[in-house]
Amino acid sequence: MFEYKGVKISWLGHDAFKIKDDKTIYIDPFELKGGERADIILVTHEHYDHCSPKDIKKVSSPETIVVAPGSCKRLLSGLKARFVKPGDGLEVKGVKVEALPAYNVNKFRFPGQVFHPKEEGKVGYVLTVKGVKIYHAGDADLIPEMEGLRVDVALLPVSGTYVMTAEEAAEATRKLKADLAIPMHYGSIVGSERDAEKFKSLAACPVEILPKE
Repeated sequence: MFEYKGVKISWLGHDAFKIKDDKTIYIDPFELKGGERADIILVTHEHYDHCSPKDIKKVSSPETIVVAPGSCKRLLSGLKARFVKPGDGLEVKGVKVEALPAYNVNKFRFPGQVFHPKEEGKVGYVLTVKGVKIYHAGDADLIPEMEGLRVDVALLPVSGTYVMTAEEAAEATRKLKADLAIPMHYGSIVGSERDAEKFKSLAACPVEILPKE
């Protein structure tokens, strides 16, 4: 667990995080062993390693609110959910949440078809907790919408293949004007700690490589 200005941030592997102050927030919970109950769960898109109903239920209570794009609606049936699209902003239990686009520009499933097309409405999030702005990029490439976000903490994918490479994520820290970055999207499906270390060596801001919890 890492603490930044009173906000506790835990990396749970892959793209999954727990963020805690007086609220407990999970982002993209996946392959969890368990954990404390969530006040809020943010889901970036419908792929199995991001929208995992089994894992969401492990940390849900009847009061938990799940925020997700509309593509997750079927998977989240029976849960208390609010659905968003890129550009939406909302307040959930006192936490400000903004949904940003998350998409590929140069990671292709086959020629002409990227893994995460912009038109499908997958998202990243900026959430404001205790005045700290935390950006979770989701499964994104280096995209124009990152320019000038000016966040305190950026959670950025670094593995390549489906998302930014370490080099592209380092460039994202310049665009974002982030105070601190934490790498993700490695050590599970694709990528390794070498990608995280490379990112740390190239980034324009301090980088914390968190142990998996």
